[in-house]
Order: sequence, then C-alpha cells, then structure tokens
Amino acid sequence: MKNSLFALVCAGMLLNIPTLSAQEVLSAEDAREIARDAYIYAYPMVLMHVTKQVGTNVAEPVGMRAPVNQFAHARSFPNASFTDVVRPNADTLYSALTYDVSKDPLVIIVPDSGGRYFLLPWLDAWSDIFTSPGERTTGTEAQTFAITGPAWRGSLPAGIREYKSPTGTGLLIGRTQTNGTSDYAAVHKFQDGLKAVPLSAYGKAYTPPKGVVNRNQDMSAPPDQVDKLDAAAYFSLFAELMKTNPPHDNDHPILDRMRRIGFVPGKSFALSDAPDNVREALKAAPAAALALIKAGWKSSGVLTNGWRTNLTAIGTYGTDYLHRAGVAYAGLGANVIEDAIYPTALADADGQPFSSDRHYRIHFDKDRIPPVRAFWSLTMYNDHQLFAENPINRYAIGDRDPLHFNPDGSLDLYIQRESPGAEKETNWLPAPASGSFSMNLRLYWPKLEALNGSWSPPPVNHVE
Repeated sequence: MKNSLFALVCAGMLLNIPTLSAQEVLSAEDAREIARDAYIYAYPMVLMHVTKQVGTNVAEPVGMRAPVNQFAHARSFPNASFTDVVRPNADTLYSALTYDVSKDPLVIIVPDSGGRYFLLPWLDAWSDIFTSPGERTTGTEAQTFAITGPAWRGSLPAGIREYKSPTGTGLLIGRTQTNGTSDYAAVHKFQDGLKAVPLSAYGKAYTPPKGVVNRNQDMSAPPDQVDKLDAAAYFSLFAELMKTNPPHDNDHPILDRMRRIGFVPGKSFALSDAPDNVREALKAAPAAALALIKAGWKSSGVLTNGWRTNLTAIGTYGTDYLHRAGVAYAGLGANVIEDAIYPTALADADGQPFSSDRHYRIHFDKDRIPPVRAFWSLTMYNDHQLFAENPINRYAIGDRDPLHFNPDGSLDLYIQRESPGAEKETNWLPAPASGSFSMNLRLYWPKLEALNGSWSPPPVNHVE
C-alpha cells in the first residue's frame, strides 16, 4: 500500500498534476475554527501595537504620552470630566513607558520611594507581565535594572539586574500610591526620579531624542481602532509583528494549528494569497472572535455576594488566549493578582442593578475588613463607567481616609446620592445624580485569604 501511494504521488508529480495543500483539504468548519482562534490569539499583540502608535505619537512627554523608551506620568487624579479610559482609579498616579529593546537594552533607574508603595509591571507584546518590581517584590529602596530583548546576549554593568523581555517591544504601566491631592508633590518627586537610558548611553550624558509625530495617526481609542480592522489588515499586521515579537514557548499547539491556514512565525502573510476556503474563514473571523472576546470578559471570574472577582489568568495567562484577549480589550495592563485584585459589583444583595435613587450600605465585620498588605479602596462609576460628579468630589473611599469604625471594630460604608447625615458623611461614597452605577473594590498587595477565595466582599444591601 505504501509503495502504491508513493507511486501515485510520483506519477502526479511527473504528470504535473497539482497536489492539495494542507490549507486546501481543511473542512470549512476547521478553517473557520482555526481562523477564529488565530484572531483571538493575535488580539493582544495587535491592540498593544495600536496602543503604542497612539501613546508614542508625540515629540516629547506630555500627559500620559511619550516617545518610545521615555517615561510619561499622570500628575493628578482624573475627575468627573475625564473620559479617556473607563474605570479610572483615584488611588495611584500612573507612570507609563512604551519600550523597544529589539536593538539595545533599556536601563531603568528607580529612586528610593521612602517606603511608599509602588509597582512597575512590564508587559510584553502579548500583554503578559514578565516582571513587576516594586514594594512587594523588590522593596522600596533605590534600584537599577535593565530590560533586554529576547535575542540580546551580553553583559551588564555591575549592580544592574537583568529582566529579559520575551518580545522586542512592550509596555510599562506603573502605579505609585497617592494619598489624596495633598500627596501629589511627594509622588511627583518619586516620578521625576524614574529614568530610562539605553544601555549604549548608560553612564554618559544623555538627552532623550525627540519623538516623530505622525499627523495622520488615528488617535481614537485603540480598541475601537482594532474593531475596525478588516481581516486582511489585521492578519497582515499580526504576521509582521511576530517577526520581532516571537511567540511564547508554550504556544506551539496554536502555532501548529495556524500553520494549517498559512501562518508561519517570522513570515509575512497576505489574505489575497490564501486559498478560497481559508480566505473566507479569515474574513469571517473578526466578527466571530470579537463577540467571544467581549462576552468572555463580562462573565469572567467568580460571583460571590454580588461581587465578581477574577483570581485566575490575570497578568499572566499561559495558553488561556480567550481570557487574555478579554482582559486586553477591557483592562489592558491589569496587574497579576498578587499585586492587586478588583472585585466588581453591578447589583445589590437581591440581584437588583444599582440605582441612584436608592440607598445602600456595605457592612464589614471587624474580621472581614479587606485584607491587604498595602491599601484598599471602593470606587464609584456611573453608567458610562466613569467618575460620577458629586457635591463633595469624592470618587473613592478607603483605608487612607479618616473612616469612622463602629465600637465593635466593624465598618459601615454608605452608598447614596444625598448625604447620609453629618455623623455618617465621613463614610459616604456618593452615587451619581441619576441612572445606574457600579463599584470596584481595589485591594493592593492582597493577603492570602483574598487570593485563595476564603475572603470575599460582603453584599451591598438596599436599605430603603
């Protein structure tokens, strides 16, 4: 039988009869499934690239944008007029840096924070966090380290720790604890001490180069831009990005499947060159994949007492590509759970959506106060997932506020649009003037009981 098959193949070659490629013999169902999964697998890298194009499209640092390999800093908390990103926080001031170490490592100098909590999580081009220096991991003393590229082989000056990025490009989204507006000056001092210098210029006088501004760059929200990419543009861009941003070592199964539709890491891809069945499958992939990505984010995590908490596949994802894509879509830059967790409440203890015309109370027993090594807060969002304008300009409340505890050590927080009265106002988180709302607890450096699920937030009770 084997000899007969071999003879038939040889005969076909001699007679110049075309043979079927692996792509051509795929069933329509297989082609659609692989194309959909390829879109999901690629999504974080494509989104990271678009985010880079938007975030670095300036001549010099301004706000949260800066040229490649330069720091950008948020100098104040957002207020109710802020609409750039959903679900902002009023706990930390951000520092961001889009890096490219494909040719030269980048040396990062971090000043002593004086015991102040901070974290500097570095995301590779796939949106996985590969290192997170900060109080929890490296302490708060002055430190110097280098981000090196996947192909870099060399030696670093004494005293510089190496973190090898799995990809040539990526993103830092750092956070520094900020205890209200009166704390801005101290945080600014720490931010100003953060420096980034190419290894080739380390120890020398160095002035960061001006960035190149693309006047034609679409500056709209990166997820919206990715939504608009058709299959040809999306998959072609993905193939080019993989040339300098290699897959992870555990990606071989998905890579083998993608080869069946013509994707090979390191090689370009053109939709027009694909067989008809593959081309049609790839054209259908964006709609099918985006529906899964957006739906998956909403249902992720564990629901307890009306709070949904994600304790798996956050920050580092393994081969959970759908969850990785969902987190990138809704919260690019999410921390690993050891650094922070974010329980989210959309409804009260009876399962009813929150409404601004109702009064609510959260009661924490003495032994059920959010368990953290750093700090915690509760943040209010309106029906657009933004800060809600309110009479006292309070968007979050937490353990750094002068909270009033009950005689037994328990804590009550009041959630409503009107003041609960002068004696309770210190524990008041104002609701929006109208409409529905949602809330996030933020636990920075959570303790084990928050990470293993033995602690969960108490229900939010309707009290009227």
